[in-house]
Amino acid sequence: MKTKNLLLCIMTFMLCVIKLNAQNTPDVKMIYPQPTTDEEVLNLLSWQKIEYYDVMFTGSDLNKKDYYLVSKEIWNSKIKKVDTLLNSATFNLARVTKDTLKITLMSGKSSKKELRTSFDFGRFSIDHKYKSLATDDYSMRVYGTQLNIKYNEPFYAFAYILPYEKDQAKYYCAVESSGKDIESWGKVFNIKHYILYEMCFFDGTEEQESQNESFTITTN
Repeated sequence: MKTKNLLLCIMTFMLCVIKLNAQNTPDVKMIYPQPTTDEEVLNLLSWQKIEYYDVMFTGSDLNKKDYYLVSKEIWNSKIKKVDTLLNSATFNLARVTKDTLKITLMSGKSSKKELRTSFDFGRFSIDHKYKSLATDDYSMRVYGTQLNIKYNEPFYAFAYILPYEKDQAKYYCAVESSGKDIESWGKVFNIKHYILYEMCFFDGTEEQESQNESFTITTN
């Protein structure tokens, strides 16, 4: 009887471990590889204060999913504006056909009080502009690489932030790696303005409606 109970306990423990591992295994991995662009081009972009990122999303069932990309502008610790930049359920050219989705992201200032971003998906790109503060301290952060991304669960892939300022120094990594709720960064670090980019890989015909028409989709 003791042997039977022991085996039962072991089996129960193993099932719990398997279930826990399944919960902690991401459905999708967000990868930020080393840049493959020519160093001269990267230096030119840096000189012009344009940030450049190549990222990839990989998942075994990614080609069976739709996805959306939404921007959320946070001013004074409150979400003031939400824009749906892309929803593959309503834009066939954006559908994932393989197990990998590649995005090239560029960001920078277009004027003293305006930010510009460009998301290039290969076959098309999306340009968007935002009002900003009169500072060059904005920095795009690739945030989703540290997350356990699951299908049908929204996550923040990117964050366009200002630094945390203390003792005449400016800190970006202190914000990004703080472990604090990303929507509370403004209040916790006294950041007046930043932009979050939410994504979700989902089933069905879930739709996100755009809140304005200030972005442009260009086919390549």
